Amino acid sequence: MSLNVKHLNGDSTFLLTFSPKHSQPSPYDQQPPGTFSILVDPWLSGPSTMWHPKFLYSKHTVASCISNLSHIPEPHVVLISQEKPDHCHEATLRQLDPTSQSTVILAQPAAAKKILAMKHFDPSRVHALPTFSDRKPDSVVRFYIPPISPGGLPGEATIAYIPAKLDVSGLHNAIGITYRPPSAAVSRPVNFSLPTPPLNSTFEYTREAPRPQTMPPNPPLTPPESPNQRTSTISSSTATASEPSSPLSPATSTTTNITGPSHSASASISSMYSFTASRPIPEKTLSLIYSPHGVPYSLLRPYASSHLVSAAALPLTALLHSFDRVENPWWLGGNVNAGLPGGVEIAQNLMAKCWISAHDEDKENSGLSVKKVVTRKYNSAEVREMIAKGKGATGVAVLDCGEELKLRA
Repeated sequence: MSLNVKHLNGDSTFLLTFSPKHSQPSPYDQQPPGTFSILVDPWLSGPSTMWHPKFLYSKHTVASCISNLSHIPEPHVVLISQEKPDHCHEATLRQLDPTSQSTVILAQPAAAKKILAMKHFDPSRVHALPTFSDRKPDSVVRFYIPPISPGGLPGEATIAYIPAKLDVSGLHNAIGITYRPPSAAVSRPVNFSLPTPPLNSTFEYTREAPRPQTMPPNPPLTPPESPNQRTSTISSSTATASEPSSPLSPATSTTTNITGPSHSASASISSMYSFTASRPIPEKTLSLIYSPHGVPYSLLRPYASSHLVSAAALPLTALLHSFDRVENPWWLGGNVNAGLPGGVEIAQNLMAKCWISAHDEDKENSGLSVKKVVTRKYNSAEVREMIAKGKGATGVAVLDCGEELKLRA
């Protein structure tokens, strides 16, 4: 399986494509079964202004590799990391099909409000990201990816939002992404032997009215993270094979689904029993941290020690983080980009396989908010040298506009 990272502009717009092993080629506007794609912070062209052009006016100095979002396959998720216009760019967002039922917009809470205020999208397709807490399983958004063929295991993608605390500027956060691909083939048999208490009811529902449906006798892929687990789930519509309406759950769990039209809302009734089943071996998990402005590693530690460890998602596959350090006076918000000094701690602690430069474009900036900005630029060699001092083995990449990098498990 692989993660393909494509840099769509010179700054922080990326197309992330997670693919299972042996994925088949498909037309440019379609994606193979089991693939999961995320469009990050789209800003293709035109200026970015905050409040008033005299306060902040920015424009690209390098043309984006595409002129319109219709030139890429429709993503499963559009991910918006903050409400600032260079991340949440209204003119570019309006290029998305407002009638699409296969794309979900997940945004930092203030950005979600801004997008809803555009009144361009179906409100049911726009969702604010919950703040991650290792004590709240429902603070991770989960996407169910159906098996590629009958008898295979489903996959799962997760997205977690980790904002900095007491951040006056509102710039600093990290978004964690994991992807476990679905499998196609049945392998070795696995025995499950469970007690048989009285029948209990569990429910899986969407925003539409649920329709009862008996659950096929399929065991859960993995045990729940806690006995009272409640997870937010968004089902992907990439399947070619039929799948059960939900995994088996203990009677105390509740799973919330936000689905497209290809997945009907359902309720399930399950019991615990003894049986022998043939199940595929679960695939490995890819993982990525996107933090264009940076956060302290201490903020990521609970996410890494709970979610990434339980998902077997370490070492980290990719870190998307700035190289350059950008500072403003404290009265203008202080640190803008943590750059190399902040990113190296994340890369080393999470054993990142590759660190990709993000949000380092030399944009044309003007306005009061950038009059006092001080930038310390770092090149790839300096980043490698700093990583080597910590005895790390992280690869370093700077992607030109339109360039892409494929990382394999």
